[in-house]
Amino acid sequence: MKKKKLEKKKRKDVRERDWEHKHEYAFTHDRVKHRRALAKLPESPATGSPLPTDFTPNAIVVSHTKKWAFVRMNGEDRICRIDERLREQNATLLAPGDQVLVECDGDDAVIRGIAPRRTRLCRPANIHKQVAEQVFAANIDALIVVASVAQPRFRPGLVDRFLIAAQVGGVEPILCINKIDLCETLPEEAALYRELGIQVIPTSCVTGEGIPELRELLKDRISVLSGHSGVGKTSLLNALEPSLGAPVNEVSQATQKGRHTTSTARLYELSDGIRIIDTPGIRALGLWGISPEEIAYYFPEVAETAGECHFRDCTHTHEPQCAVRVALDAGRLPRMRYDSYLRVRASLESDTGTMPGRMGFRAKTPDAPIPNDPS
Repeated sequence: MKKKKLEKKKRKDVRERDWEHKHEYAFTHDRVKHRRALAKLPESPATGSPLPTDFTPNAIVVSHTKKWAFVRMNGEDRICRIDERLREQNATLLAPGDQVLVECDGDDAVIRGIAPRRTRLCRPANIHKQVAEQVFAANIDALIVVASVAQPRFRPGLVDRFLIAAQVGGVEPILCINKIDLCETLPEEAALYRELGIQVIPTSCVTGEGIPELRELLKDRISVLSGHSGVGKTSLLNALEPSLGAPVNEVSQATQKGRHTTSTARLYELSDGIRIIDTPGIRALGLWGISPEEIAYYFPEVAETAGECHFRDCTHTHEPQCAVRVALDAGRLPRMRYDSYLRVRASLESDTGTMPGRMGFRAKTPDAPIPNDPS
């Protein structure tokens, strides 16, 4: 039986290659693929100008991806390519707030230099990152730790971790207790933070209470909003600048936990010289660059009493004649803060190397249990 001869399908009209006006698309109509191909073409250090070593920054990073960044330059947001010769070392290459040098050639803008960071907020990167330190905000003056009285509940353990991260990064911490319209009284821990010299500002995005005071603190400064998912960080942004219209989400009624709305850190410029970096909500915060022996210095109540301990290397957990535990039993040291100290220390000295909130970051024994950290 003879096979039928298949007729060749007639080709559709051959696409025209307009070399004069559309030369960049002459080989493809898929513009997305074309842009990706351009992004993958490396710059040749031999033909390109060398990277500057001494420069004055002319832009600030708003947000970024692996190869591209949005920067604020001359009062406008502009997308830039990141020079591939700028290499990550041990920390994230770019973060919102970074001061950078942008060189322009027509419509093409390239980041050629990154200035040293004056301050930073960071945490350990997860196991999939090529760097160890994840910087999520740079060159900031204040960290606004946002917590809520309810929906979700107030979590002093997470607040303590943010206060430590602020001290490590050289940033002034401010505690903003949001959603006070849901409760008649503030959490009892608020008084403890005020005694430590931390500014505590109760706010409500519904009634507007505390918003003018917060706005006054943020004038002519660059700050970062951080906290648990669902505490109302983006709602605070909209309350500070009603015309902003940043997207928000409701707290889950089933779990009473926040839903992720902000997916990446981003710098916003508001009126009165207010610049704020809004960050994604987190469930727990790992601490970077702190040893278990140093953690007591970040709890002033513990550090003040530790000098009276019998042993110079006292961990304040089990040793006899420990002045810290004596102060605890006598009521001179708040139980809440001591318990927080124990949890943070346990997470740092854990044999697994697991940092709270960074699941999968294990250094030694993968079968060992993850330490309990209910903060």
